[in-house]
Formats: sequence, structure tokens, C-alpha cells
Amino acid sequence: MVLFFKNLVFTVVVPGTVAIYVPLLIVRDRPAGSGVSLVVAVGLFSLGAAIYFWCVWDFAAFGRGTPAPIDAPKKLVVRGLYRFTRNPIYVGMLTILLGWTVLFNALGLLIYALCVGLGFHLFVVFYEEPHLQKLFGNSYEEYRARVGRWLPRIGRL
Repeated sequence: MVLFFKNLVFTVVVPGTVAIYVPLLIVRDRPAGSGVSLVVAVGLFSLGAAIYFWCVWDFAAFGRGTPAPIDAPKKLVVRGLYRFTRNPIYVGMLTILLGWTVLFNALGLLIYALCVGLGFHLFVVFYEEPHLQKLFGNSYEEYRARVGRWLPRIGRL
């Protein structure tokens, strides 16, 4: 129950801020699209949220932790979507941001999504990967050799 609560709090505070609150602040006075843009946006929101929550489930159920760096999983999670990309949570969040961009057709949201993506990339390269290497050693190195950082490696699907 404590692990569920920690994941819930992290989800509301961090992804909730990055993927919902800030985008809505950026477009607060702009009308949302309709028709095709609405359908595409809802699809992107659904896909991004499904990716995020699947990964949180794997972090909690298998890794016994949360996406928060201060309470990371105790075991290296290499199942579920982590079989295809090492960073599916970030991919899910960027998918949600792309949904906002489509819904509001706003350049400001696209720029925000690109900045968030760059921030994710820098965090992964300079903090997460070295930290996971120290924590999990050879098993992380083998995982890294098999699975792409952002996109699945063609031929290994």
C-alpha cells in the first residue's frame, strides 16, 4: 500500500506537472482543436498514459520501487516495455506532450516538448545510465547492449 501511495504522489507531482499542468498553462487562452485533431490527440494521450502506467506497474510489481530517482526500483526492470526501449516512461510522457501539441496546434507546446525531450536525454545520459551502471553492473551493461535508449533496435524485436 505504501508503494502504491509513493507511485501515486510521484505521478501527480512530476508527470502531472510536466505533462498536464505546464502544457495547459502554455495554452490557457487558446481554443482546443476538434475533429481529426481531437481524435489524434486523444489517441496520443491514451497511448502515452498507457505506456506510463504500464511502466509504473512494472517498477512497483517487479522492481519494488517508483519512477522517482530517490526511490528507484531495487531490481533492474527489463520486462514489459523495457524489453524494447530503456526509457519507455519518457517516451510515454513525450507522447502525451505531442498529444497536447496536436490538440492545440501550438508552436509553444512543440518547443516545450522539444525542451522536455532534451532535458530527459541529458538526465538519462549524465545521471541515470551511470547510476544504473554502478547499481546493477554487468546485468545493466548486457541490457544496454541489447535494448535501445529511446527506440527499439530493428532486427531485435
